Amino acid sequence: AVQLRKPVFTTIDKLLPQTHGHNLTARVLSARAVLDKPAARTRVAECLVADPTGTVLFTARNGQIEMLKPGNTVIFRNARIDMFKDTMRLAVDKWGLIEVVEEPAGFKVNEDNNMSEIEYELVNVPPKKQERKK
Repeated sequence: AVQLRKPVFTTIDKLLPQTHGHNLTARVLSARAVLDKPAARTRVAECLVADPTGTVLFTARNGQIEMLKPGNTVIFRNARIDMFKDTMRLAVDKWGLIEVVEEPAGFKVNEDNNMSEIEYELVNVPPKKQERKK
């Protein structure tokens, strides 16, 4: 039998650039369309989502937009962080999942810590040789 691991949930304040495999629960605060090309069947909305630790912008694409309506509580599974103009965006691709929770989250959101407002300078660091611990 395959042993399913219980998903480990993280919080918005722990998100880091270029990481993936995040599971988190957040409430949608706002959503705005940034791209709407019906011909190309491409719609993108930028949604501000929040949990008790902070907020982050989530890039919702096409069918995801319906789920990310302001007021909804959603669970992101296997989400990743994309970088856009040196700032973080949460995203869920075909390997991930978004679930809308029937029960709105009972948590208070922290709107004072917007993780998408932090600019990261992406520096290519050469891999260090492993230092031996004596």
